Amino acid sequence: MLVAAAVCPCPPLLVPEVAAGAAPELDSARAACADALGVLAAARPDLLVVIGPAEKDGRGTHAEGTRGSFRGFGVDLDVRLGADRDGRPGADQDGRPDEDRGEASARALPLALAVAAWLLERVGWSGAPIEGLGVGEPLAAERCIQAGRDIAARAERVALLVMGDASACRTLKAPGYLDERAAPFDEEVARALGAADLAALQALDAELAYELKASGRAPWQVLAGAAEGAGLDGRLLYDDAPYGVGYLVAAWS
Repeated sequence: MLVAAAVCPCPPLLVPEVAAGAAPELDSARAACADALGVLAAARPDLLVVIGPAEKDGRGTHAEGTRGSFRGFGVDLDVRLGADRDGRPGADQDGRPDEDRGEASARALPLALAVAAWLLERVGWSGAPIEGLGVGEPLAAERCIQAGRDIAARAERVALLVMGDASACRTLKAPGYLDERAAPFDEEVARALGAADLAALQALDAELAYELKASGRAPWQVLAGAAEGAGLDGRLLYDDAPYGVGYLVAAWS
């Protein structure tokens, strides 16, 4: 059963080495993420599953110890998802097992999970075993919700670290340019995350989220499936769009 969840944004700029001179602009977001991860640690889970958006080659499960990198941003920085333990073979989003452990472990973490790994290293996570799940943007709401239900049934006490950004269309200089639908969309997501409103998250419009470049839609719906019957309360810890992209941090317990 799900006992706690942390929702964090996943821009590489959260990593100070990547942000360089702009790093102070996201200090409050980093602090909020640390607070949310503290809620996970306090819940003493048996399993922590880290969920985030991923391109095709990063979708599916990522075993504990899988490595990620920020070298693509010109930064000599590598991360690892939790401890370097032997893991069981994973499965892709259709439930098919990886062909072999060697192939699975050779895959690098998708960027969102690399940011999550950095956050976990930053707070010195030493709790439950960790598993990563990269979720593709096209995954339908029904499958996201079912995936969440399956994850919640994995252990007696499951925690989730859910990575994803809100819309990328809040200003003229945003990656997706200005879209008048972006602010209302983000406001509703922020309200739903702060209130742990499962029905609202499950009902998010996948097409609208795609048009607004909201990478968190599928991970949030996995969370909504996992939290069914858990009776968790939510708190919104951060809500801003410093670069025209909505960044939200929430904690559920």
